Formats: sequence, C-alpha cells, structure tokens
Amino acid sequence: MEVAPGVHSIGQRKGGRVHAYLFEHGRSLTLVDTLFDADAHVVLERIRAIGRAPADLNHIALTHAHRSHLGGLARLKLLSGATVYAHEWEADIVTGDRLAQPVSLRPLGPLRTYPFRIGLAVGRPKHPPCPVDQTVGHDDEVGPLRVLHIPGHTPGHLAFHCAEPAVLVVGDAIATWPKLGAGWPGFNLNEGQYRASLGRLAELEPDVVGVGHGEPITEGTVEQVHAVVNGGV
Repeated sequence: MEVAPGVHSIGQRKGGRVHAYLFEHGRSLTLVDTLFDADAHVVLERIRAIGRAPADLNHIALTHAHRSHLGGLARLKLLSGATVYAHEWEADIVTGDRLAQPVSLRPLGPLRTYPFRIGLAVGRPKHPPCPVDQTVGHDDEVGPLRVLHIPGHTPGHLAFHCAEPAVLVVGDAIATWPKLGAGWPGFNLNEGQYRASLGRLAELEPDVVGVGHGEPITEGTVEQVHAVVNGGV
C-alpha cells in the first residue's frame, strides 16, 4: 500500500509479518529491505503494480542482516543491477561469509517470535548471499534517504529518513507485530545502545514510521513512537 506520496509498504506473512519499503524519486526507485522469500516475487509484483520495471530499481538499502530482511536481495540485485548498501558491520553477513549473531534462547515475549530466536541460534534458514556494493554510515545518503546509524538491535543496524514526505524506516527498532513495542523482547544485542538509538529516532517526529515487522504506523505516529520510547507499550 502507499503510505505517503511515492512511498509504498510491501509486506508478507512470512518472516514475522516482515515489511519492506519502496520509494519513488523521479524515474528511479529505492528499496529498503527485501522481505523473506528468495524469489522476491512480492516486491517484484509491487514494482510492476505501480507501472515500473525491475530496471528502475537503482538502490537497495538494508537495515540489518537478518534473513527476514535479506531473502529477496540476491534475486533483486540480479534482475535490476541495483547498488546494494549496508553498514560495514553487517556486510559480511549479507555476503554469506559470517552468520548473524545469535540472541539468548531464554523465552521472552510472544511465543510467536520464538522460532526466529532458534533460527538465529542455528543460522537457518540461510539467505542467498549477495555482494554489498557500498558500505554506509550515519548521515550518508542513499537515493532520497538519509542514513541513520542506530545500533542496539545489531551493531550495524540502520534507519532511513525521508524528509519529504516525512517517512522514517526503522527496521527492527520498533515492531507493530505481534504488538506495538520496542522491537521483539530479547532480540536486541545491546539494550543500552538500543534505547539511546530509539530516543534519537523519536526526535525526528515523522508522519509515517515503517517498521520491520508489522504494519507501518500512519496515524498518531509521534504519540505512538514516544509511547514506545517511554515504555508505555
């Protein structure tokens, strides 16, 4: 669905109601994250539904290197030739040279998220590896987006901010599935870093927040984000 002019939310049930976000800017497209399925069919269907072709996809930016967000990357890279961007800490996970860092197996939070905890522990399912063309960090630019380094969930976790329209894609810093909250309980590798990052995101007060798991926040956005920061949800 279009969550703001020229900004499209693309979701699927797999990967924990995972979402990706497609930005139109002129004749070019920028995609943040690539969903779970390796064939990228959900993303490709959306690109075609808005009258565009895979060749229009020029930039693919990654919030972090967990399978739910990397599944379609290699396929989309092959079809589009897009430049792939990630933080340097995440890059060798994207290329398949290192496994993503596991989290504790101690049960925390909704049981529906527990299979993903096990998946991180055993490194399964693996994503099709893909080269990273350019590493990026805080205040860099990818297409129409400003890069924000928000460590905590992972050391190289990134968010992406579009000033006009005011859309902020936060990856797993905030979740709305299974419920609104500060990500999934127990999945942040560094809680101190995470809380500091979350506070910085809230200061931007966007109109729309694109989350990694669950539907984007499009109404009462500022209030909901501040409630998450303050521990009210």
